[in-house]
Amino acid sequence: MTSQNPVFIPGPTNMPEAIRKACDMATIDHRSSVFADLLHPLRADLKRVLKGDTAEVFLFPSTGTGGWETAITNTLSPGDGVLAARNGMFSHRWIDMCQRHGLDVTVLETPWGAGLPADRIQEALSADKEHRIKAVLATHNETATGVVSDIAALRRALDAAGHPALLLVDGVSSIASMDFRFDEWGVDIAVTGSQKGFMLPPGLAIVAFSPKAMAAVETAKLPRTFFDIRDMAKGYAAGGYPYTPAVGLMNGLRLSCRMLLDEGLENVFARHHRIAEGVRRAAAAWNMPLCAVDASVESDTVSAVRTPEGFDSTKFVSHAAQSYDMAFGVGLGEVAGKVFRIGHLGSLTDAMMLSGLATAEMAMVDLGLPVKLGSGVAAAQDYYRQSLAQQRMAAE
Repeated sequence: MTSQNPVFIPGPTNMPEAIRKACDMATIDHRSSVFADLLHPLRADLKRVLKGDTAEVFLFPSTGTGGWETAITNTLSPGDGVLAARNGMFSHRWIDMCQRHGLDVTVLETPWGAGLPADRIQEALSADKEHRIKAVLATHNETATGVVSDIAALRRALDAAGHPALLLVDGVSSIASMDFRFDEWGVDIAVTGSQKGFMLPPGLAIVAFSPKAMAAVETAKLPRTFFDIRDMAKGYAAGGYPYTPAVGLMNGLRLSCRMLLDEGLENVFARHHRIAEGVRRAAAAWNMPLCAVDASVESDTVSAVRTPEGFDSTKFVSHAAQSYDMAFGVGLGEVAGKVFRIGHLGSLTDAMMLSGLATAEMAMVDLGLPVKLGSGVAAAQDYYRQSLAQQRMAAE
């Protein structure tokens, strides 16, 4: 597959050339003041991206999965109760991790395509009179189904139930692409990674702890070594790390944060929404519904498009890759073979997205799907033109 074509998977995402070059740096002494001059400003910038003035941010040479493990092992003890709704593959995987760590997980089964049920979560917390539940898990953006959930509503549910459980949020495919408000939403731990909205290669887990979560670290009994934030905090205080850091990725992340902040976070979110809406208009023109049950939960970073009954959507993904050197995402879990996923996050423009939609149409027509060439592209073009014209008028 040629590297000249953009990818339209939900991550890793396309990398700006400047960020790629920033990762390609000469070796430095990570126990010197040169590393501290990178580390401390980077953590400050990440707090701004997270909108988390109260957050303590930790960076691990890992992925979002390592970030999940950091969250649970640093705050929970064997046998602790955890409450989670399962509405997709990534919420499922976090639940599975908790079960493997000996936690007592109450699972609220939720249709794949629906958002997290704040009402049912509030009901379960209100029934937990002994406060056996110590944490609520929430996947902000379910990458498998293209569904975003209302984290502010979950915080209201915890508060309405008067429950002291920690709110742990997977923001891997939302943070740095969609609005995320660590402080305002009362998030206790947020987890993300380098390879999606931050436009870097995989390799960094980014985890933010609230003061309440930091206090829970002192009584947590689950074993942790590599992911122990107490060791990391000691290293940070001395301007270093408890082990060898991924310096090149961190240097790239510093530039990524600067690019996001220079563009303006609200502009970043608006760009993602605009590109996503063009994809949604294209899917409607193809007469292919999204996996998301309604517009209120449609993700601005990934769309899971349902193909006609009886058609194996994986064939579309394979054909697009083999014939046109373009990558789209396969369906996962319960929606495997039923949807293909279009990632529209990170380093992406309207014009890049149009190339993906045009290629998707060619692949679908090749496979005999009832799609007219140009129909989805035209729908997206109309929307992009109108949206950009409105932006120009508003700026004048």
